Amino acid sequence: MFCPGMTGVSNYSCCSSGSAPAALDMLKSLDVPTIVLYAVLTLMTVIANLVLFDEVLYLMRKMSCQKKRSAIIWVSGAAPVIASTSCVGMWVPLSSLVTELTAAVYFAIVIHKFQTMIIEDAGGNEAFLKLYENTPVKISTGPCCCCCLCLPFLKLSRRLLFMLKLGTFQLAFLRPILMIFTLVLQANNSLGDENTTIGPGFVINIFLGVSTIIALWPIGIVFNKVKDGFRDQKIIPKFALYQFALIFSQLQTAIINILALFEVIACVSLLSSKARGTYMAQQLLIIEMFVITLLSRIYYKRTYDLPEIVDTQASGKTEDVQSYVIGSLAESPHQKV
Repeated sequence: MFCPGMTGVSNYSCCSSGSAPAALDMLKSLDVPTIVLYAVLTLMTVIANLVLFDEVLYLMRKMSCQKKRSAIIWVSGAAPVIASTSCVGMWVPLSSLVTELTAAVYFAIVIHKFQTMIIEDAGGNEAFLKLYENTPVKISTGPCCCCCLCLPFLKLSRRLLFMLKLGTFQLAFLRPILMIFTLVLQANNSLGDENTTIGPGFVINIFLGVSTIIALWPIGIVFNKVKDGFRDQKIIPKFALYQFALIFSQLQTAIINILALFEVIACVSLLSSKARGTYMAQQLLIIEMFVITLLSRIYYKRTYDLPEIVDTQASGKTEDVQSYVIGSLAESPHQKV
């Protein structure tokens, strides 16, 4: 399924190198079944982007809260953007590094926007604080502290909320900068190859890994705090879709690249082990992101009302926060979708 055809191709000399073939050479080597596969995957990508475009128009017309609307568009656009970058990388193999970095930068921003979306579901920072201020917050959550059950509960405060937001923002800020460094090093042939144990690319990946873990931790903390009270906002399926997009685009791709690094994935035709691993990951991502896009449409394109939030840890503050939000909305009338 994942191999390009080998029509008239008998030169396997590039199997030992990690270089990807040129787009024209790749197209010349395709057989009929692979051309059909390319067409189907490209159609999936186009449909995913049309679904996103329709959702953006819907939100622009119906949602008056600009900050929440922006966050929802960013988050729901993650799957179509990843599918698009994967499709471009599939057609133009030499662009794979740029497309992968572009998708990674976009998803880094999505992590921060997802946290913003959760807070905006409560009515914004002030409403969120009115609802949960001085209530206990569990910090022994994944991905870095899920086993540290001895960690104490913290009281939610304005300062803690700022730190949680800073935790996700640092990844959205650092990843584009590191992407530029990566592209500069690659252009200068200084990034290193797959046989390099320690090099600039290795250091950048370690730094990005630590930054990503730090960014995911606040998301888990905020989600565990609000998941019981925000069920009417479909926060659990939204979080599940976000997690699947993260796992498929980051963990799955990393596993395939590791298998290709040790040549578990055999080279074929014009593709070395590394290039074929990237090729397989791109095709899988297009299919997976297409499914996530369709599911996201169900949970994001809906009627947005003022949530009736019920949380056992903050039951005494529910009426206060709803009164606060309603009072704020009275100044600019709330528009129902």
